[in-house]
Amino acid sequence: MSPSWRRGAVREEPPLAWDPPVPLHAFWAGQDDPKKNTAKKLAKHHLIRLVESPRALPHGAILLDPFAKKALSREDHEAAHRFGVSAVDCSWAHAEPTFRNARKGLHPRALPFLVAANPTRFGKPFELSTVEAFAAALVILGHRDAAERIMAVFPWAQTFFEVNAEPLIAYAEAESSSDVVQAQELFLPSDEEE
Repeated sequence: MSPSWRRGAVREEPPLAWDPPVPLHAFWAGQDDPKKNTAKKLAKHHLIRLVESPRALPHGAILLDPFAKKALSREDHEAAHRFGVSAVDCSWAHAEPTFRNARKGLHPRALPFLVAANPTRFGKPFELSTVEAFAAALVILGHRDAAERIMAVFPWAQTFFEVNAEPLIAYAEAESSSDVVQAQELFLPSDEEE
């Protein structure tokens, strides 16, 4: 028999430790080490809501999806504030099918070019941890202080903001998804640099 919360019962959740400018939710797929997992750590510090399945992510929310066809931008401000920003925390090895199964009822948005600063994926472009993705989304949506708040739980937080300083400013200033993609072109490595 399934737990009562799956049958529609309301579960008591501890209050968040802050009042985020947009609701933040994550589904942890359990595909990696929970001790290194940034979504679980954010939930432990009561900074986000962790949900039990992708179907429990708020309907209508922005889904931070690396495979989305549209980039996150300020034009997503209304949906983000009304329904929230959601993330799926999974192994990069299983990311594509995991995200495919999570998209129903959500608005998938890709983050533009940024470089990971977390110890597991350090230096890898586009392969951000969940907290880095949330922080980038918050900056793009105009909430830099909130981004710094959730990142403060991690010792490498400042490195993320330093490595991505110029791109984050450019993306936050971009008005639309196409403007974000255009700004991204300034930061993508050229063939000669690779």
